[in-house]
Amino acid sequence: MITREEIANVLDHPVYDGDGNKIGDAKHVFFDDMTGRPEWVSVKTGMFGSSESFIPIRDAAVVQDHLEVPYLKDQVKDAPNVDVDAGGHLSESEEHRLYDYYGINWDSVLSEAERTDDGRFAAGPGPAGTAGAAGAAGAAGMAGTAGTAGGMAGRQAGMDRTGMRDDDAMTRSEEQMHVGVERRESGRARLRKYVVTEEVQQTVPVSHEEVRVEREPITEANRGDALAGPEISEAEHEVTLHEERPVVETETVPVERVRMTTEEHTEDEIVRGRVRKERIEAETERFDDETRPGRE
Repeated sequence: MITREEIANVLDHPVYDGDGNKIGDAKHVFFDDMTGRPEWVSVKTGMFGSSESFIPIRDAAVVQDHLEVPYLKDQVKDAPNVDVDAGGHLSESEEHRLYDYYGINWDSVLSEAERTDDGRFAAGPGPAGTAGAAGAAGAAGMAGTAGTAGGMAGRQAGMDRTGMRDDDAMTRSEEQMHVGVERRESGRARLRKYVVTEEVQQTVPVSHEEVRVEREPITEANRGDALAGPEISEAEHEVTLHEERPVVETETVPVERVRMTTEEHTEDEIVRGRVRKERIEAETERFDDETRPGRE
């Protein structure tokens, strides 16, 4: 377990698991208000530190400039989320649930809390408080004082985010939302070439030969050719006819080039989230007489 003097070396410093993996940065250290011992450390995890996980530090150790805890990173990130009330306290059931998750026996926690650092037995365990980065030692002292008054009522397991410094000033903290973007695959596009057959029509002129009989009278100019043969005979004359036919051939020629490109479009998207803020209220304790303290 870490000491009060080591708190300054823990806050805002890295927290590593048993395998040497960084879990996150320590945000708050939580004290038992009765004994003043550190009990929990909250670690900012997730993207941009958007989540805060609780880790017991009873078996933690400060090594150089970081804190080592005997729990794996995934176990810490999956720890139950707990609700902190307006006063910065956890209910007994919330702390009990955290101890059960980490496999720590609740009865052993109670028995240890009943004994103070110097070996004396206290009246009962009190609530736990936190220290901010500005003044860990001051917060630890106030946690012990507050626990003495609350110990008689039993364990309340609270977390008081006071962060009191030596000059009696409080540090108020709040969460800020940081939004980033991640690039992921949204779909795929592809070019596919396939063959289709379609009917085409084209008109082409074709020609053919036909027989035409021509007759001419006998004249002085052709009388010699007409009387060159026998007077009466049989004869045959043959003429070859020609015609044109359409001939179809296909030829493959390139007609265009097709490619795919991508272009990026940017649009605004509204992101909503929830952040927690601390509020500070003042309390005045007055004494009506020597035996009856009152509070305003």
